[in-house]
This record gives sequence, C-alpha cells and structure tokens, in this order.
Amino acid sequence: MDHERLSILVSDDQPEVLEAIRLLLKSAGHETTTANSPAGLLEVARSRPFDLILMDLNYSRDTTSGREGLDLLASLEASRGEVPVVVMTAWSDVDLAVEAMQRGAADFIQKPWDNHRLLSVIDRQTTAFRGKAVARHDLDRARDVQRRLLPKAAPGLDGLDSAALSVPASEIGGDYYDFLDAGSGRVAFLLADVSGKGVAAGLLMAHLRASFHSQPDATLAEPAAAIRSVNHLFVESTAPDEYATLFYGVYHECRRRIRYVNCGHLAPFLIRSGGAIERLAPTTTVLGLFAGMALTEASVDLNPGDTLLLFSDGITEAANPAGEEFGEDRLPLLMRGTTASIPGRILDAVRVFSPGAPSDDRTVVALRAIQ
Repeated sequence: MDHERLSILVSDDQPEVLEAIRLLLKSAGHETTTANSPAGLLEVARSRPFDLILMDLNYSRDTTSGREGLDLLASLEASRGEVPVVVMTAWSDVDLAVEAMQRGAADFIQKPWDNHRLLSVIDRQTTAFRGKAVARHDLDRARDVQRRLLPKAAPGLDGLDSAALSVPASEIGGDYYDFLDAGSGRVAFLLADVSGKGVAAGLLMAHLRASFHSQPDATLAEPAAAIRSVNHLFVESTAPDEYATLFYGVYHECRRRIRYVNCGHLAPFLIRSGGAIERLAPTTTVLGLFAGMALTEASVDLNPGDTLLLFSDGITEAANPAGEEFGEDRLPLLMRGTTASIPGRILDAVRVFSPGAPSDDRTVVALRAIQ
C-alpha cells in the first residue's frame, strides 16, 4: 500500500535516536528534519510547516522529570499553528505522557519504540488531523455563509433608527435577526432563536430565513399572516422537536406604530423617552410546534426617543464564575446613548460579566423612534 510522503520534524538530544528515526521514516518514504534541543526545535518549527512533530520529553538539562519537554510543548503550542505533536518518553513515564496529551499532544510513543507502532501512530495522527482540518475549513465556510445571511443594515425609514449584533457560541449559530421591506412605508423586523445548537441549529436558522424571504410584501406587512404562513412552512419541513422562539414586528412609518406577534420569545424592553419601562410579552406559543397555532396580534405606538430592545436568551442566561446569570434587570441601564452603540455595549457588558467562550448565541436588536 502506498503512503503519502510526509514532512516530519523530529527532536531528541541523542544523535543515535535521531539517526534511527530518520532512517525508519526514510524507509517509509517520509522527509525528516531533525533538531537536537528545545531551542532548535522551536526555531525549525517556526521556519516552515510540517505534517507532524515527533519530540522527546527529556533533554540534557533535565533528563528524568520531563518538565523541560512539557514546557517545550507549551511553547510549541503557541508558535507552531495547527499540526499534530507526538511525544516520546521512557516506558516508565506513562503518567508523564498522559500529562503531555492533556497539554495538547496528540499521542505518545514509549522508548524503546516498536517501528510498526511508530509508523502506525504517525499515519493515524496525520490522517485524523487532516480530517479535522477539512471539517474546520467546511465550518469556517459555513460560518461565512451564515454571516452573509444576516442583514448589513435595516431598510431606510424616516423616523426609525436601528442596530443589531449577533455573536454565535460556535462556528454556526442558531440566532436569526432580520429587517425586511414590507412595502408602503413599512419595515418588518424579527429576532428568532431556534432550538438546538451548532450545525443543526444553523440549518434551521437558514430554513427560517428562507421562509420569511419567500413571503410577498403584502404578507410581511401583516404580522399574523406572516407568522401563519412561515409556521406552516416550518412545521411541514422540520422534526416535531424543532421549533423557534420568535418576535416579529412591523413598523408603520406614517402611524409610528408597531404591530407584532411574540411567539414565546423573551419579552422585549420598550423604554419610553421619559424613562418608563414596558414589556412586549408573548402573544402566542413558539413557532413550529403546531400547524394550527392560535395567533394574537398586539400593537404599540412609538414616540420620538422611545427605544425597543430585542435580545436572545444567550444574553440573559450568560453566567459568571459564581453561577449568577446576567439576567434582564441590567439591560435597561445599558440602553442609553446612540442606537448604534447599544448592541455593542450590551455584548461587552455580558462578555465582562461572563468571561470565556459563550455557551449560547448572543444577539441584540435595538430600534429607536426619532424625529
């Protein structure tokens, strides 16, 4: 069986070990570059890409504990980019090898090594890494496609200012916001949070977007009609346990009025120019569970300076290290300043409150009535 020619970087402070491995890899058709010290390994690893790095954990400065090798692994992790690292250690140092794998090594080889196992590990790890690289590339492309599905700006309307930001928890998100031209001085806006996470949620999000974008202006202009039509499409083509919470509103420019349907979504905040706080509570159940869902429309008038805030539960349920959630009460305090600044200010506040990678998508949509 023919094997692909690999470029492998090997590091060990014993010349006879380097030569033995070089000859073995050469016989298998691979190209080998060697280094005999931690500094030499780092220098060569930074100089060009490799398919795999095979490195010893014990060097002359510290030949027993493996701490130098573990430190080297950390330095290598920061500088090498994405390439699998296989570590070598003595038969008695299994615990050290396990710790190395916990720090990012892909696998380990015990000295003295078995040639067949060494070649097998190299083949397996490079194959697995390339599979992961392909998957990562596909996810990156999917993320870019999904970002392009979200609107860059709201349709221009006299009397309404708007801004929105969304941060997915992973490469693909399940939050969906949009602004849709509903004709005759009307603009529809929505925020949806589909069930699930990751790729599955992203596909549902794309399906939901397509369902809204397939509606004629006359349907989009009527919240109950729009939700009834989209719900029919969603129920027809999704599994029984797939659904979305959704707030859908239509702003009428001349009347300065929002007519809306809230499908089980978190109640948006409406902060009046004088400081009074109102909530736009759910008017019906979530989208996608029932073909004949009962629909109730509601409406609210906007005066200049009134601000409406839509948000997903990734905002309110973000938790700090003590387990406390960000909650809803902080949001009105963050709705000051220009409309454009509100989503970023809220996302920054959540990021400070809940450091680290988000566990759920975070989306904010802000609208303000202007003169």
